[in-house]
Amino acid sequence: MSQPHSNQTGSNQPLAGLRIVAVEQYGAGPFGTQQLADLGAEVIKIENHKDGGDIGRHVGPYFFGPGDSHFYESLNRNKRSLGLDLKSDEGREVLAKLVTESDVVFNNLRGDLPAKLGLDYATLSQFNPAIACVHLSAYGRTGTRAAWPGYDYLMQAEAGYMSLTGEPGGPPSRFGLSIVDFMTGTTAALAILAGVVSARASGIGRDLDVSLFDVALGNLNYVAEWYLNGGVTVERTSRSSHPSLTPSQLYTTSDGWIFVMCNKEKFFQTLCERIGRPEWMTDPHYATFAARLENRPAFNADLDAVLATHTTAEWMRLFEGSVPAAPVLDVKQALDNPYLAESKRIMDFQHPDHGPLPGIASSIRVGGAEHPDKAAPALGADTDDILATLGYGTDDVAALRERGAIR
Repeated sequence: MSQPHSNQTGSNQPLAGLRIVAVEQYGAGPFGTQQLADLGAEVIKIENHKDGGDIGRHVGPYFFGPGDSHFYESLNRNKRSLGLDLKSDEGREVLAKLVTESDVVFNNLRGDLPAKLGLDYATLSQFNPAIACVHLSAYGRTGTRAAWPGYDYLMQAEAGYMSLTGEPGGPPSRFGLSIVDFMTGTTAALAILAGVVSARASGIGRDLDVSLFDVALGNLNYVAEWYLNGGVTVERTSRSSHPSLTPSQLYTTSDGWIFVMCNKEKFFQTLCERIGRPEWMTDPHYATFAARLENRPAFNADLDAVLATHTTAEWMRLFEGSVPAAPVLDVKQALDNPYLAESKRIMDFQHPDHGPLPGIASSIRVGGAEHPDKAAPALGADTDDILATLGYGTDDVAALRERGAIR
């Protein structure tokens, strides 16, 4: 089993000493490993320099420079880049040496490719029996769809999300964000940590698989439970309302929208007091969840009429944490929200060419440690340093570079 490694982010990080070799590109995979890099893991990003590296580098329309898109920077901070041709014999030799000094080999390739490229446990265990091999693919590495390409929106379509999103009677709609990619990346990060814990306890690694389709399906959760055990097919509800709880949806104010979510009776009672309708607490048509659901159209019309008398901001000041509610903001408003500055949710990531690049901080707060703040690496930025730790001399590196095995 490999030993903990030195880490440029500092030993006070919770994942300091964890080395992950990531053959990754685009969105879901890099999102998952970035979460671990933010916590101090050393993530060595393997990029095929002959193809221009991670395709995410070239995803527009916004760029800091050639091969350095805003998209790429948002998914690859605090990582290291090794330009390596895994299809060459010399490239595979470098990978084998790296595996002996690592804890995890991760990839987010098409399901049929890890075995072909020798990225599975059957191949890599000869170099390190404790290596955890984590695979993120569209549909998994087995079955009739193993060789199928797949993307977030396709999963939203087939797993039922689009049938649940939007207003009743409208066309199928996707989430506004790549939610399946992000949740699959997060699930892959969990698989990586599970693989490491298992290997460190037993000295034996294994393959762990995560797929976009499985995560999309798993997110159906209680909606799936209702169908599988009761035959209930959930459909869209007006104004993004909860399928069974009221009030839990969008309501109109005098200048826009507010989302009110009284998912406990105590919150409904507080709402009634704050809006000046205490009689609703004893009205048999409105007093309970069951009554409000049965009389939802009438209740919503009455609540709309009350909330339309003031602005969203005025209601938010009146509710002030006593009634679960939120303003409906656009992206600009969401990111300019003073609460983000107050809670330090935006931080600067340092780039050697572009200076500080503001981005969203890690979602995990770590006691006693500041998150690392390194911007995403240039293609092959760390090749020489990484090869030096593997015993390659200056002449060896120059020869590999001349033959095109590395960048």
